[in-house]
Amino acid sequence: MKIQETIWITGASSGIGEALAIEYAAPGVRLILSGRSEDKLRSVADKCQERGAEALVFPLDISVTDQLQAKVETLREKVDRVDVLVNNAGISQRSKVLETSLSTHRKLMEINYFGTIELARLVLEWMIEKGGGTMVVMSSITGRFGFPLRSSYSASKHAILGFFGAMDLEYSKQGIKVCMILPGRINTPISLSALKGDGSQKGTMDKGLAGGMDVRKCARKIKRAVRKGKYITYITRKEIILVWIYKFFPSVFRLIARRINPE
Repeated sequence: MKIQETIWITGASSGIGEALAIEYAAPGVRLILSGRSEDKLRSVADKCQERGAEALVFPLDISVTDQLQAKVETLREKVDRVDVLVNNAGISQRSKVLETSLSTHRKLMEINYFGTIELARLVLEWMIEKGGGTMVVMSSITGRFGFPLRSSYSASKHAILGFFGAMDLEYSKQGIKVCMILPGRINTPISLSALKGDGSQKGTMDKGLAGGMDVRKCARKIKRAVRKGKYITYITRKEIILVWIYKFFPSVFRLIARRINPE
């Protein structure tokens, strides 16, 4: 069957990335699945192939930025184009500012910001050569405000909104669309691998995330937003109220956020 659309998803081995891969999987769709665990990616690929998609497992550690150009060049030998890049790879945080080492702050920024923008930069050039494409950016509602235990996570999510906002303005006339996704509490295992102050993994599930939106519903909402070409989309339930309170009543937001259990 002729490939009608090629979608590259980073962080595709679990959580939102896995759910998106399965949601997009259909005859005529080629999925490029990236992440650090090849075994997990193969499991996701099997699920996508059962739905009729072509699924290419392409292991990638986005934090090793000096290897990304070679990785993109290798992929260009395998596929002719990337129509949609879903910049989903990332890591979260659960530590106070004074408890967090500089190396941990750096690791969060290397993965969530520097790795993300370098891969996007390399794919952007490829997309322009082919006449355009869509950049999907996975930020967070904490990309709109600071939140306890997430200082550098929040900073990284603020930063990618600024970066991709500039990309949208610079390259929209060359066929590049930017879709920014800001999820709230989604039921994924992201808190299990969240970094503590010393760089170790938290290893336990947040109660707030455990009660969050079903990840499959989240994936459907993201796919719909991308298809419509929406520039900014919040994927939330009641936590969306925090965004509007912060915008119009920042002092009230601070009172509320100080009382919310951040785990």
